[in-house]
Amino acid sequence: MGKDKLRKFGEIATFANVLQLDEGKSMKGQWSATHFGNGHPIVLELACGKGEYTVNMAKLFPDRNFIGIDYKGNRIWRGAKTALEEGIANVAFLRIQIETILDYFAEDEVSEIWITFPDPQPQLSREKKRLTNPVFLSKYQQILTPQGIMHLKTDNDMLFAYTLEKLAELELAVQLQTTDLYRSDIVDEVLSIKTYYERKYLATAKNINYAKWSWR
Repeated sequence: MGKDKLRKFGEIATFANVLQLDEGKSMKGQWSATHFGNGHPIVLELACGKGEYTVNMAKLFPDRNFIGIDYKGNRIWRGAKTALEEGIANVAFLRIQIETILDYFAEDEVSEIWITFPDPQPQLSREKKRLTNPVFLSKYQQILTPQGIMHLKTDNDMLFAYTLEKLAELELAVQLQTTDLYRSDIVDEVLSIKTYYERKYLATAKNINYAKWSWR
């Protein structure tokens, strides 16, 4: 691991808004009351990378609590540091493998989940790692409230088609979908938030896919 990555890993260990691995398990069912000190709804960004969505949504919605989840601490460092520097109190980051998410959130604890530009895992042998495969979707359903909403933004057409196929198989209600977000009429101030990777894709004129769905 390079010196810069080591430095960032060392720093996030001191950040009050970052919980790592087993450290976060004590928050299960208690995120709003214990960590944030309020009763506001919880919103997750999965595979959050540098946390652009987590931080920018927190600025837009101070009456909600936002948690960015990723395993790469050197990426989480950027979003966590920005939130600390700007005094954004309704932001936290959790460094875990998303496969273990049920160890960190209780049933009905989360009101909304965003999946923003995840690794599409294009090889068929890696399907089980796709964050929208049925095993993952089942886990999200367990922690979401009955009215909970999910969002996917991705530049990967294969992953988008795969996700819609799985949602149809599960008979889930897709409320919004587009294969070209920025040429659609659904883009708003939240969907206009751009991650580091999204800006790179847009620079090459790549289309951005988006879907919104729920279990109710």
